[in-house]
Amino acid sequence: MEAVMTEKKSTQINSPEVKPTDCVGVICFRGEDVLLIERGTAPRKGEWSIPGGRIEAGESERDAALRELFEETGVMAALESKVATIDANFEGFHYRLHDYAARWISGEPQFGDDAADARFVSPAELEHVEMWAKTREVIETARRSLKEG
Repeated sequence: MEAVMTEKKSTQINSPEVKPTDCVGVICFRGEDVLLIERGTAPRKGEWSIPGGRIEAGESERDAALRELFEETGVMAALESKVATIDANFEGFHYRLHDYAARWISGEPQFGDDAADARFVSPAELEHVEMWAKTREVIETARRSLKEG
């Protein structure tokens, strides 16, 4: 199940000459808790998000997702389905975010790479975490996807 979500904050997104940077995100669950990182760099520095980053040349989305998850958090997971593709424009940067649901396998969150913090967050705590509305939406989409699958 994959949803396509669009966040349009600039006409750049619809401009044919502006090619988005392809990135991945991992919505990793350990039981009901979801793994979040606090962004240590722009864009959206200081906000909580799912682990992820740019897809490197020659790398598949799935390989990039697992690499970014490990680099940012030290956590290993089993990727499940792709749950969303989101076009987003943050602070002048145009991204296409490919988000995957995942189940935790091993590792305790340790922030690294460009994350300022990393931890598993319970559903009750999630309500009080500052994050982009689309991140909250994709977390719930992934949660439903894993329960249905």
